[in-house]
Amino acid sequence: MIRATLDLCRDVGFQLELLGQVGLRLRSAFHRRGLIADQFFQSGLKVFHVVLFVGLFVGMIVALQTGIELSRFGQEDQIGTIVSLSMCREMGPFITAIILAATVGSALAAELGTMAVNEELTALEVMSIDKVNLLVMPRVLGLAVMCPVLAIVCDTIGILGGALISESQLGVDTTMYFDTVVEALAPVGNLLGLPKDIYTGLFKALVFGTVIGTISCAEGLRARGGAVGVGECTRRAVRNSIIATIIANYFLTWAFFG
Repeated sequence: MIRATLDLCRDVGFQLELLGQVGLRLRSAFHRRGLIADQFFQSGLKVFHVVLFVGLFVGMIVALQTGIELSRFGQEDQIGTIVSLSMCREMGPFITAIILAATVGSALAAELGTMAVNEELTALEVMSIDKVNLLVMPRVLGLAVMCPVLAIVCDTIGILGGALISESQLGVDTTMYFDTVVEALAPVGNLLGLPKDIYTGLFKALVFGTVIGTISCAEGLRARGGAVGVGECTRRAVRNSIIATIIANYFLTWAFFG
């Protein structure tokens, strides 16, 4: 138990240190714009269709489940409110983060892990090349930027999926549905004039993307033991990213709405 606790503290400390190093190197982001653009492609366009597909069905499921219960009380007209708030506050950012952890995060850990076991990272150090600036910063920044972008896509397609189910299976007029969506998201918050439910979801997605990128890169950098070590670091990256995302989601929800 004590050893496990010490290992956990050591892992978290290394990840926080790595995140701090990435933050210090953000000023050189312009010089790494080619690598960052490539990460935008890897973290965004390559998983865009997955986010669309999953977001659509999540919105449909939320609409169907809530619609069935609301129909017992004659409140079907509130489906749009529930779907829009649940997608923008929680489901959109969280589902996007899970997808990115399983696809992009695992890939980042495997890439850096392979470089670590092949001693390519050691070669970079011998040549006095900053591996954090070259390998880690573009990957973390790419995930941090693309997670909110994909969350917007997930929110939008989820709300549209809810509209489809509301009209086809629950008998709710599409105009009424979107009227309740607009009404639910209308209250303006204090950040750039955006509704609070939207900017809190986007901030969550920003944090989730940063967490996933940092943990995945940290696990990859410390991979040891050949192919088995690469597989192990990939497994840990996905597992720890999902756990950290859930924990962060709770505390962010408490901070904004508690």
